[in-house]
Amino acid sequence: MADISNSKMQILKSKIALVTDPFNVIADTQMPFLAGAIDPLKVQQQFIQHLPPAINVAQLRAIRVIRHKPGKRCLIEYDLEIENPAASQGFTLIGKARAKGTDIKSCHVQQALWSTGFAANSDDGVSVPEPMGVIPAFQMWLQRKVSGVIATQLLPKPGGNGLAKRIAEAAYKLHQAGIPPRRPSHTMTRELQILYERLPLVLQRYPQWANRLEQILNACSRLAAATPEPTLRGIHRDFYPDQVIVDHSRLYLLDLDLYCQGDPGLDIGNFIGHITEQSLRMLGGADALADRENAMVERFVQLYGEAIYPAVQSYATLTLVRHIYLSTQFPERRPFTESLLELCEQRLATSEFAK
Repeated sequence: MADISNSKMQILKSKIALVTDPFNVIADTQMPFLAGAIDPLKVQQQFIQHLPPAINVAQLRAIRVIRHKPGKRCLIEYDLEIENPAASQGFTLIGKARAKGTDIKSCHVQQALWSTGFAANSDDGVSVPEPMGVIPAFQMWLQRKVSGVIATQLLPKPGGNGLAKRIAEAAYKLHQAGIPPRRPSHTMTRELQILYERLPLVLQRYPQWANRLEQILNACSRLAAATPEPTLRGIHRDFYPDQVIVDHSRLYLLDLDLYCQGDPGLDIGNFIGHITEQSLRMLGGADALADRENAMVERFVQLYGEAIYPAVQSYATLTLVRHIYLSTQFPERRPFTESLLELCEQRLATSEFAK
C-alpha cells in the first residue's frame, strides 16, 4: 500500500460499500481469495493498482455476489460512482474469478475484439462489453456491465424475426474478425465425444431408454460423418439467446470464454437448438418460434452461402440431443426429458444427413 497516494487513501476511507453475498463465498476453501474480492477496502486498493486511471477516482458503492459454483467459479458485481460538481456518474463492473487461475485468455480475446470493431460505438451496432483489466490477487478479470435485455426475452415478441436476422449478422461479424483463438479447436469429433460421455448418464434415471439412446447416438454419428468439413474460423462456441444483450439498436455478445477455432455453423446451430428447446419447454411446442429460427438460418446462409446449411442443421440437432442429458440435471426441466427424446428421434429419423 505504500504506493497509494494520500488522496487515494481518502477515497478508500470515505465510504464503506454495501456487500451482498447470498452464497457465503468466504466459506469456499478452494477459492480463499474470494474473501478479499468482497472486502471493500481490499477491492478498491486492487482497483487502484490494476485498473485504468479513470477508476481511481471512482467510489465503490456496492459489491454483489451474483453467481457462485463452489470450488470453480464466481461472478461478482461492483457498483462504482464518480462524483463531480455537475452530476454523479455510476457504472458497474463484473468480475469473473476462477479457482484454477485467472482466465487471461478470455480477457485478451475480449480486449482484441474491443479494439477491432466491437467497441461500444461500433458503426454496425455489434459490440462486446468493455474489458477493464485483471486482478491477479482475486484470480479475476473484469468488464464493464452493459445495459439491455437478453435476446431470450425479446425473440418471442413482435420484431423477433428482425432480431434473429441481426443476431445471425453479429455471429458472422465475430467469425470474420480474425482474432486468433487461445484455446484448442472444437471439432465435430469433440462434439460427438461430449454426447457419448453425457447421454449414457441419462440411464441412471431412465434405464428403460437404453436402446433408444443407443439408436440416437448411432444416428448422431451418421449425421456427423455426413456433415461437410468446415473452413475453421474463430467462433463463440457457446452461442445461445442468453449470450446476447439487446440495448435498443445495439447488440452485445457475452461470455466468450470458450472462443476457439471451429465450424461457423456450430454457433447458429447451437443457437437454434436452444430456441427449439426453450420453445418446447416454455412456449407449448418445439415449433413455437420456427419463424424466428428460419429467419436466422436464412440470413446466415445469405452471408455464408448454401454450403453452410448442412452444418447449421447438424449442430442444431446435436444441440437438442445434448439437451436430453441437460434436462435431467434440473428438476424443473425433467418433465420435458421424454419430449426432447422423442423430438430428437423424429429429427434424426427424417434428417437426410443422418440416414
